[in-house]
Amino acid sequence: MTETRWLSPEERECWLALMAVSMQLPSLLDSDLHRQARITLFDYNVLAMLSEADDHLLPMSELAGRTNSSLSRLSHVVKKLEGRGWVERSQSPVDARVTVAHLRDAGMEMLVGLAPEHVGSVRRMIFDGLTDEDVADLARIGRKVVARMDPEHWIFR
Repeated sequence: MTETRWLSPEERECWLALMAVSMQLPSLLDSDLHRQARITLFDYNVLAMLSEADDHLLPMSELAGRTNSSLSRLSHVVKKLEGRGWVERSQSPVDARVTVAHLRDAGMEMLVGLAPEHVGSVRRMIFDGLTDEDVADLARIGRKVVARMDPEHWIFR
């Protein structure tokens, strides 16, 4: 049996800071988005991923990967977004076995209207307190960490 490599004091401090960010940030952004549009951060992320796709359309399996979600969770959320008239599901025009999600015009309009406030929240919570060097370091470190955890679904290669 190998001996445990305990965290150094510096690693522990880094770990606790990372945990605080990963636990608090989604909750704070969820609250903002719920107050502004009665949606969750996950809902927003689904809409954003569709808005960035060609023709605002993605296979459900690819959308699940981009949102780090199970197909069942994504299906439930897309159904909710369909009910609001923002997304629609259909068979892929290329492969009838594949279900695709498509961002409708109303969903894009809602997203465009909401994006400035959401970006403002992200800027206040993260970027306003960082230097350009900090931002570059955080991006570099984040890419390394995520690539080790889930290289298959890392979309910013």
